[in-house]
Amino acid sequence: MNSSFPTGAFGGGGSGSGSGLPFGGPGGPASAIFDAMDQLRKSFEQRTGSGPSRMARGDVRAAVITLLAEEPMHGYQIINEIAERSGGSWKPSAGSVYPTLQLLADEGLITAEEQNGRKTYSLTGAGREEAEIAADKPAPWEAFSSRDHSHLTALPKAGMDLAGAAAQVARTGTPEQVQEAVTVLDEARRRLYAILAQD
Repeated sequence: MNSSFPTGAFGGGGSGSGSGLPFGGPGGPASAIFDAMDQLRKSFEQRTGSGPSRMARGDVRAAVITLLAEEPMHGYQIINEIAERSGGSWKPSAGSVYPTLQLLADEGLITAEEQNGRKTYSLTGAGREEAEIAADKPAPWEAFSSRDHSHLTALPKAGMDLAGAAAQVARTGTPEQVQEAVTVLDEARRRLYAILAQD
């Protein structure tokens, strides 16, 4: 995350007196803080934007077979059923479900039938045999919904709260308060890296 917080990102141009611009104007500390906050947001989105919803291809396959063992479904219905049964913790994308459906069709485990302008998928005899073999295992969404994902959201929230507080200081603080905030943030950054450096 070092690239998201270049040295002096929150400090910008100090008090902004050398830029000839208003304290909170472009190029001043407020602008630097807003830039850093945007970088922080993007950094967390890259790391967690698909966090809880991402599962292995095998999990999608197992979920599709389990659902189709209950009744024929179309692709959108499969996606919504998985999301509902996982309590919203896992909602696979169309980009993972539809290729899986195609693969299962190629393997002869499901068939597709056009109904009301959309394809409805159902298990073949071979597909039902595979569903019966996996029947004793927990459904993929059950295992996923029981996992604790709080660590995936706690840090981004804390980071955004910190960036928001820094932006507030930049908007309303005096040059002295801004400098004090920079010192606090620099110390926080050092302590975060110290956590990673621990054995």
